[in-house]
Amino acid sequence: METKTPQTTLIDGSKLMIEALVQAGADTFVAYPITPSNWMYKYGKERFPQFYAAPDEITTFQWMAGLSAAGRLPATSSAFPGIALMVESINMAYAMELPVIIIITQRLGPSTGSATTGAQGDLAILNGIISGGYPVPVFSPSNFEDAWELSAKAVETAVNFRTPVFLLTSKEMVMYQKSFDLNKLKPINKVKREQPQIEGEYLPYKAGKNLVPPFIPLGNDQHLVRITASTHDEAANIRKNDPEALANTRRLHDKFIKRIDEISLYELDKQEGSQKILMTWGITADAARDAITQLRNRGEKIDLLILKSLLPVSPEIYKILDSYKKIIIAEENLTGQLKEIMYGARPLPHVKQINKMGNMITPDEIVSGVIQA
Repeated sequence: METKTPQTTLIDGSKLMIEALVQAGADTFVAYPITPSNWMYKYGKERFPQFYAAPDEITTFQWMAGLSAAGRLPATSSAFPGIALMVESINMAYAMELPVIIIITQRLGPSTGSATTGAQGDLAILNGIISGGYPVPVFSPSNFEDAWELSAKAVETAVNFRTPVFLLTSKEMVMYQKSFDLNKLKPINKVKREQPQIEGEYLPYKAGKNLVPPFIPLGNDQHLVRITASTHDEAANIRKNDPEALANTRRLHDKFIKRIDEISLYELDKQEGSQKILMTWGITADAARDAITQLRNRGEKIDLLILKSLLPVSPEIYKILDSYKKIIIAEENLTGQLKEIMYGARPLPHVKQINKMGNMITPDEIVSGVIQA
């Protein structure tokens, strides 16, 4: 059996994510610098075919929307204060069905909080970031391999679903370097974006069986293209309570929910006979992996579920969890944002939480929390 010579290097998650985005087909990086996304800004400027330094976060996303409407595939990176300024424009891009990628490097809040302290604090806002409660795809890497693969998945999802897509990561993931074998990275295929061949009038929001309208950019020579963020019919005419317009708005929800298997990603480490499961996401996953090893060495029977797609929550995840008598959810925030999204704020006897703020959760803390659960 042939084995590859290790290509070990010191690298951070920012460089892996930027490179993966470019190889998958993202072609423009627009950003305003903010801690702890600084390396994203630096690498984006060096690696993307086009780079625009915006004067602020509102301008950042307005430029991205314009670029996307014209056929580019833009990406940006920010942290909570920047995302807060982008919310209106993100909703605009969502309603227009424009493919864009947004990387969030989470940090301690509220408000500007501590720019140099990590956290897993932005999941809750993404769960309600689209007015009306419509779902938006959110992926979260748990290690360097995920940083690579989920970045490519974000590009694929943005194009195939005509949507903004979030990559929810952490300061530790994107700023800290570690020794890593590049042979662990799978090849990335560039996402194809062929312009559809349409006879007659182009209806920019007329979807087929896949619930996603064919995309033709503004400024093409063959078709008149109308794009709007207001409630509209299939021809992009602004309508209020018109049945066609309301059906089109409902489709923005259905295209994700009815095709959720295409964007549902997780890692399940099972142990025969276990009635207990530890669930986590993002940066806490590394500590959870170590904790599972410790627990099993002590004779505990316990499974591990790492969510890599966080929103919308797939029914498959509930199906997995429903087979256990006890569920423990570990995440680096005060209230348990994933737990509340999945199970609400009401305490449930079979669902326990391990939470921490201001510092990363350690494997020992997870071990202790599981034993006490």
